Amino acid sequence: MSEVLHLFRCVTHRMPMAAQEEVTAVENRGFAGCAHARPGGRRQVLVMDVETLEEMSIAPGAAKENITTRGLNVRALQPGERLRIGEALLELTMRCDPCNRMEEIRAGLKQELRGKRGMLFRVVEGGKIRVGDAVQQVEYAEVTR
Repeated sequence: MSEVLHLFRCVTHRMPMAAQEEVTAVENRGFAGCAHARPGGRRQVLVMDVETLEEMSIAPGAAKENITTRGLNVRALQPGERLRIGEALLELTMRCDPCNRMEEIRAGLKQELRGKRGMLFRVVEGGKIRVGDAVQQVEYAEVTR
């Protein structure tokens, strides 16, 4: 079973992510209180799996993900796929390309993370997400651009 291992919010840009036991996903916005939440955006929630983080020797939250999962091959997901996580429904919009901030973690990490940084989602239905919640692939939607 896939599950939520960690939850993070960016309280202030350029600062470390703040670990949370529970967050509120806001429809068509992102996480309540997250500096990266944007209405109508395609980059509302970043999901990474702990297996990739461990493979890359990166601590959870350091790659700026909002949700760290265990038991879900995030890289295998396709745009339009939807995940039910806690009360929220998220739809995959695009792969997250690593940015220059990854070089602050470790020189060369931006290149190492190409194709591995995780996937970006938009919040289709809001609700509470808690550490330990199950992650379920529930449906596939046609990709809207």
